[in-house]
Amino acid sequence: MIGVQGVMSRISELKTQLGIAPTTTGTTGTTTATGTSTTSGTSFANALAGATAGPTSPGVTGQAVVDSAKKYLGTKYVFGSTDPAKGLDCSALVQRAYKDLGVDLPRNSKQQAQAGTKVDSLANAKPGDILAFDKPVDHVAIYVGNNKMIAAPKPGDHVKIQSVYETPTHIRRVVGTSDATGAAAVTGANGAAAAAAVRPASLQNSSSLAGVPYADMFVKAGAKYGVSPKLLAAVAKVESGYNPKAVSKVGAQGLMQLMPATARGLGVDDAFDPKQAINGAAKLLSSHLKEFKSVPLALAAYNAGGGNVHKYGGIPPFAETQAYVPKVQKALAALG
Repeated sequence: MIGVQGVMSRISELKTQLGIAPTTTGTTGTTTATGTSTTSGTSFANALAGATAGPTSPGVTGQAVVDSAKKYLGTKYVFGSTDPAKGLDCSALVQRAYKDLGVDLPRNSKQQAQAGTKVDSLANAKPGDILAFDKPVDHVAIYVGNNKMIAAPKPGDHVKIQSVYETPTHIRRVVGTSDATGAAAVTGANGAAAAAAVRPASLQNSSSLAGVPYADMFVKAGAKYGVSPKLLAAVAKVESGYNPKAVSKVGAQGLMQLMPATARGLGVDDAFDPKQAINGAAKLLSSHLKEFKSVPLALAAYNAGGGNVHKYGGIPPFAETQAYVPKVQKALAALG
């Protein structure tokens, strides 16, 4: 017999392996190794069950997961691949969509079918929930809503939105639906920046634009059109490097790289004038944000046109646009 001490030692080892904080019990309850007080008497069985079920991440919304997955629409299916440049399989798509928002999931579909918390039926499913199929599980997808899902279906196919063609054997919720105020909430560097970008400009602190060229113009245009000044600055950084005289090889002009026809439609007489260009871009981004209700999709529309975003049901599978969106998100995150 190994004795009580041996059993306690083994339990401690298992807790460490499962990522459950070691505890010390005193007369007033239990305290974790980080100093956080908890209620005494919590059983190891409960902790073990919680650890194996996987954490729910309420700071990220399901819609943010859907938008994240849409970035990969058109990516070809390649079994075993986790690199979008080469292709993705079904569980790699699910893992990457969550990972881009700072949420870590297991690699294979069977493990993903145990992540988060159980949803009883498709009628109760929310956008962003994981749908798993068959026993044993051999396919996963992300629920979009209205009996649709985004998936990497099979060899010879590509990431696409399709109907939920059969009843899932597992439905798991890994993220929340909204924050306390009802606004979309996301985590991670890009996610947090994206959430900030859709708040009214008047609610944001623009102090981090100190030293950014044309900062005052970004702030004023943002306030006028309800767009984050930081988002405008991030777009300008990626589009032109803050160069008001920039001209692209396809003829886009100025600080915000507006095509002449687009500029005219926005009431911009001179795209090389920074103030006019910024106001035009703010007007355009405001329109895209209202239409798509997503920063990544609004950026994709700014780069490739709203028609293409509708056509492909997400970020179009153009190499330039696929690279453009994360570049702007990175620039936005750098602005705080």
